[in-house]
Amino acid sequence: MRTGPALREFFRRKPIDQIQDESATTLHRTLGLWQLTAIGVGGIIGAGIFTLAGAVANQTAGPAVLVSFLIAGIASAAAALSYAEFAGLIPRAGSAYTYGYAVLGEPVGWFIGWDLLLEYTAIVSVVAIGISGYIQFLLGQLNIGLPEWMLGAPGTGHGHVVDLFAALLCLLIAALLNLGIRAAARFETFVVGLKIVVVLVVIAVGFFHIDSANYHPYFPFGMSGAVTGAATVFFAVFGYDAMSTAAEESVDAKRHLPKAILLSLAVSMVLYVLVCLVLTGMQHYTDIDPESGLSTAFESVGLPGLGSLIAAGAIVGIMTVLFTFMLGVTRVWYSMSRDGLLPRWFAKTHPVRQVPTRITWIVGVASALIAGLLPIGQAAELTNIGILLAFIVVCAAVIVLRYRRPDLPRSFRTPLMPVVPLLGIGFSIWLITYLQPVTWLRFAVWFAVGAVVYLSYSRRHSLLATGPDASETPAGRP
Repeated sequence: MRTGPALREFFRRKPIDQIQDESATTLHRTLGLWQLTAIGVGGIIGAGIFTLAGAVANQTAGPAVLVSFLIAGIASAAAALSYAEFAGLIPRAGSAYTYGYAVLGEPVGWFIGWDLLLEYTAIVSVVAIGISGYIQFLLGQLNIGLPEWMLGAPGTGHGHVVDLFAALLCLLIAALLNLGIRAAARFETFVVGLKIVVVLVVIAVGFFHIDSANYHPYFPFGMSGAVTGAATVFFAVFGYDAMSTAAEESVDAKRHLPKAILLSLAVSMVLYVLVCLVLTGMQHYTDIDPESGLSTAFESVGLPGLGSLIAAGAIVGIMTVLFTFMLGVTRVWYSMSRDGLLPRWFAKTHPVRQVPTRITWIVGVASALIAGLLPIGQAAELTNIGILLAFIVVCAAVIVLRYRRPDLPRSFRTPLMPVVPLLGIGFSIWLITYLQPVTWLRFAVWFAVGAVVYLSYSRRHSLLATGPDASETPAGRP
């Protein structure tokens, strides 16, 4: 039965066989297994440990912040197994955007990609604000005073005009990424190693200063507080999906990406659990500083020097999160532009360094504006819902493709199909219901803007619409 043009357009998909045959890339292949794992760990461990753990413990979950991380981690693990199967099957830039495009159709791929552009950029901004808080703590310890106008976004304090440190950090990471993926990845791997050392010191020293009385009451905000906390910290446990956008810069993506995804999540979750135990054991949740929790916790037990060391480690360590998510948003944007869904002008790479320079600077400036001018709470409200939707799409797509194309060679297969992907979908939907109404409102506005862009530009300029096979069957060979 023949379908009409509109329906054919809605169901068109980028054939997986075609994607697998696209061996040429303008990006430079240089990343090995440990560099990919370092990028994943760099994206997962950061603001979650150094900033969000304290904020959620103080304001939302109390000592049950550990439960918040476990809930978010279980949901993330179910999705991670689905990502791992796709990473080995479709080792192309774009992550959830590319997977959704190939399996569920162009409109789904477009909207997931469009959401990730906002979500990843907002995450960069939130993390930059968190680092700025530690910079200010460290400078305060050194008795270095700074003008009030540069210490926070408007409305966050008397005389605050801009969070200058946060804005400059975004621009710094953009400059680093523009040096080329080889140099940037070396920096990332070194700093991730340094960050893990700092976290291990926190755990080892903090263990001897735990007071079990601080764990009572364990659920001061009820179980609902722990679940709400899980929705808040969720973006701290999914850096692996941004790492998977670097598939075309991996020397052997089919083998290395699935391993790197699972390794990075496993290492990070163990460290998260141990840090939460230490943080809420050292201080009562009501006394934890929501901006620089670990540093002030060690200061409270008579170790201000270690608190300053942690602040310095946090400043350097959280920069890896900025790196991972700015890398992610630029590669999603690059992939969408290469496919014609956004102007191809953006997909042009530097002739020597082989990075999408134009996109990287645009993202750097946009994230700097958000970080400099919005309080951390408002910036954080731009995150999470799009990522959760991306998880739902990837988990659904891996089920669909397993039954539609069981013949495709897979270097990794999601276990317990379809139970694990369904768990990922269920957890993601559950966490979405706990997000604040303002998050839904801002998502709806961004979604509406995306619909206008897709209908007015993307659907007509897509390579599937303009290429030589545009007039063939609606979906092609999936």
